[in-house]
Amino acid sequence: MPFLDPKYQKAAEIRVKRRPKQLAVINQGGCTGCQVCIDFCPVDCIELVPGPDPDNPSVHKLVEVDLPRCIGCTLCAKYCPWETIEMFSFEDAYEIAPEWTLEAVVEKQWEREPVQEEEVKPRRRDRAKRAAKAKAEKE
Repeated sequence: MPFLDPKYQKAAEIRVKRRPKQLAVINQGGCTGCQVCIDFCPVDCIELVPGPDPDNPSVHKLVEVDLPRCIGCTLCAKYCPWETIEMFSFEDAYEIAPEWTLEAVVEKQWEREPVQEEEVKPRRRDRAKRAAKAKAEKE
């Protein structure tokens, strides 16, 4: 299971016997980050994650289901205004979630070149202030 963190190991062992029949998976390609699903989730397993652009993570934040905590209640899928949340069987959810997670898709398809810092040019009003200050110093 690719989304299984070591901190959830004990919960995963218990879930082998008592696990939900279905889990929610968010197609982040259609997610707008409206966070309606977060309000309806009774176990708080839906989290806000940074947007796909590593340079601006606060732009277009998305939501993601923490699969080990999901109980399969279907409330998030029912109330999602964009219909981007679907319920899958327990096994299928762990296979589909990595494909639908936008960050993983972006990293594979779009190799980013390192950002080169450019010389920042002063803004026009800053140049005017500097010119006025220089003129005042000459006088």
